[in-house]
Amino acid sequence: MNLKEQAYGRLLEIMDILREKCPWDRKQTFESLRTNTIEECFELCEAIDNRDYDNIREELGDLLLHIVFYAKIAEEEQRFGMKEVADGICDKLVYRHPHVFGNTDAADAEAVSKNWEQLKQKEKKSRHGVLAGVPGALPALIKAYRIGQKAAGVGFDWEKPEAVWAKVKEEIEEFEKETAAGDQNRMEEEFGDILFALTNAARLYGINPENALEKSNRKFIARFGYIEAQAEKSGKKVSDLTLDEMETYWQTAKKKEE
Repeated sequence: MNLKEQAYGRLLEIMDILREKCPWDRKQTFESLRTNTIEECFELCEAIDNRDYDNIREELGDLLLHIVFYAKIAEEEQRFGMKEVADGICDKLVYRHPHVFGNTDAADAEAVSKNWEQLKQKEKKSRHGVLAGVPGALPALIKAYRIGQKAAGVGFDWEKPEAVWAKVKEEIEEFEKETAAGDQNRMEEEFGDILFALTNAARLYGINPENALEKSNRKFIARFGYIEAQAEKSGKKVSDLTLDEMETYWQTAKKKEE
C-alpha cells in the first residue's frame, strides 16, 4: 500500500470510528450536512480566488470529508458505499475520454468538450432533454453558462464568436424600448436577456463569466476601500465627499493598480 492509499484508508477508518463513537457525527444525515457542504464549496472557491494554497489544501480536505461522510451514511443505509462512488466516477471518466482510453480522436480541448457533452447525453437519456442535466439550484450566472455550453455541445451556437454581439445589441435595444414604456416586469425580463447574451459572449471568447465578475467585484471593493481610506485621512466620512472627489480618488486607486 502506497502513501496515498494509506492516507485515504486512514480517513475512512477515522470516519468509521466517528460514526460509532461521536454523538454529533452519529447524528448527521444527508439533509443536515447539505448546508455545510455548500459552505465548504464556497470556502474552497474563496481560497482558489486568493491563490492561498495552504487554505486550498485544507478546504479540499474538508470537502473530501463530506464526500466520505455521505458515502458512510449511504453505506449504513445499505444503499452504496465509497467503493461504489469511486468505481462510478472511474467508469464515467473512462467512458467520457474515448480519445484517451479508446480509439476516438480529439484534436483539442474544444473537441474533447463536445465529445463529453454528447456522451453525457447518451448516459442521461432518461432525463429527456439536453438541458435536463443542468441543476435547477445553480446560481443564475453559472446556470446560464452551463446552459450555453450544453446547447453548444449539440451544435446550437454561433458560428463565430463575433456574431454574438448582434444578439447583445438586439437585447439592449429591446431593454431600452421597455425602459421607455416603463414596464418594470418587461424591463426585468429584457435585462435578463442581456445578461444571458453576455454570458454566451463570455463563453465564446473562452471567459468564465463567474470568474470575470468576481475579479470585477474585488477590483471595485479595493478601489472603494481606497476612497474610504482617503476620506478618513482627511477627517471625513465617505458620504461627505462630493462625487467629483470620489471620482478623483477612484482614478488614483486605478492608477495604483497599474
